[in-house]
Amino acid sequence: MKLPFTAEQFLEIFKSYNESIFPIQIVFYLIAAIALFLLFSSADKSRIISLILSFFWLWIGIVYHIIYFSKINKAAYLFGSLFILQGIIFFIYGIVSNKLILRYNKNILNKTGIIIISYALIIYPVLGYLLGRPYPYSITIGLPCPTTIFTFGIILFSIKKIPLAVLIIPLLWSIVGFTAALNFSVYEDFGLIVSGLIGFTLLTIQRRKFSAEAKTV
Repeated sequence: MKLPFTAEQFLEIFKSYNESIFPIQIVFYLIAAIALFLLFSSADKSRIISLILSFFWLWIGIVYHIIYFSKINKAAYLFGSLFILQGIIFFIYGIVSNKLILRYNKNILNKTGIIIISYALIIYPVLGYLLGRPYPYSITIGLPCPTTIFTFGIILFSIKKIPLAVLIIPLLWSIVGFTAALNFSVYEDFGLIVSGLIGFTLLTIQRRKFSAEAKTV
């Protein structure tokens, strides 16, 4: 698929974004670490975790897509709207209605989630650096692809049936964002499509399991 911008323009957007918001990237890593810590808390901190996810998606939709990425791609307005919608979805389901119960439960979903989170926070930026994209061209948490990977890792800690509405936009972005890997050699984004497909599949199986259990009650 031919994109309306070049690889150089694509990378320059990251440079402009990173230089403008620095050192907020460090704060984002601290926030992500807090979310991970809360998953292992003995008390239910699901609302706080959902608030963190909501914040990240709203930030990316407004700041990255609409303010920065729209300079080279008008589709960014659509992408931004979808990210904003996802932020609202996390707020509604995770905070208002409290339907996202996220907690460590020692199962295969959690173990997979830990691997995916580790990829998003550590392996993804390291691969980017090794592939020739050091700061300020680095792509880290708070930007679309690693944040989508991180999101799948977090919601794999769900201990109840996760609403389907929570999964749709992250899955769509894991497919759309993967085009960057194909067009601009952002090979770390192969982890985006893998995490999206694995995360969605495992959570769909979990949804069916909970539905079947509910019918037998």
